[in-house]
Amino acid sequence: METIGTLGLYLAFFSIVAIMLIIDFLGFKQKQGQDVKIKTAAFWSIAWVSVAALFGGGLWLYLQQTVGITLANTKVMEYFAGYLLEKSLAIDNVFVWLMIFAAFAIPPALQRQLLLYGVLGAIVLRTIFIFIGAWFVQEFSWILYIFGAFLVYTGFKFLKGQDEDPNIEEMPILKFLRKHMRITPTMHENKFFVHQNGVLWATPLFLVLILVEASDVIFAVDSIPAIFAVTSDPFIVLTANLMAILGLRAMFFLLSGAAAKMHYLPYGLGLILLFIGFKMLMLDVFHMPIWISLSFIILVLAITAWMSIQHSKRQHETTL
Repeated sequence: METIGTLGLYLAFFSIVAIMLIIDFLGFKQKQGQDVKIKTAAFWSIAWVSVAALFGGGLWLYLQQTVGITLANTKVMEYFAGYLLEKSLAIDNVFVWLMIFAAFAIPPALQRQLLLYGVLGAIVLRTIFIFIGAWFVQEFSWILYIFGAFLVYTGFKFLKGQDEDPNIEEMPILKFLRKHMRITPTMHENKFFVHQNGVLWATPLFLVLILVEASDVIFAVDSIPAIFAVTSDPFIVLTANLMAILGLRAMFFLLSGAAAKMHYLPYGLGLILLFIGFKMLMLDVFHMPIWISLSFIILVLAITAWMSIQHSKRQHETTL
């Protein structure tokens, strides 16, 4: 499989990821018992987006010197298209986390801790999934058509909408854990396990951690096939994916108060997945330039954001 990724590029990228994780752990904090301020979350969200943009710029400078400006332009556009796609799909993951934390009444201080573990787990799992996916695409090119059909199906599900909010207690993984593990009825501060009468018990916090990690695995099933429709280069797929994930904690706290205002986001994501799915199914008929994909993603996200803002304003006016 053709890729711009070299050992040096991979080492440089994972070094950047490690540094960003340390900065996130040490810098993005709040005082004990205090909610994360929207202003703080917005600052860190802008910071992570800026880092992703700077990485794209640095990648372009490197590529235009090593492989030429034409390929540099193509690969960097693929990177930004993949980043926007993964970032927009990650918003739906954030809403699921909100629902999980609300169901278990997790306080903000513990949310921050759980999200840190969630992001670390997502980085490891998605790295593994991406390399497995890249191998499948290389060995069995027909799997792209399966990816495409799945994305079309998922896109129609988004457009159809949800008839009702899902019930956390009905999740099969939660039922399995409750049936096969000793679970304490209440939290024990920030502990995942406690000993009671010489017996090891899991706490509800451990259940929440498993649900957070499981939700990312589920969403990876949508997002990773989608980005392979943008590019088959595993280095671009990996960098776009992980750059989108790194800012999830800040984005979670930024969107926590705006979940109800993103009314048209699922429809926008549905359109994007339909577009990407049909593009994948038409690979042998028409090769779509990457700038068209990037422009479509930006346009749909901008329109759905504007429509959501207008919808929120109308709702606010009717309640006055």
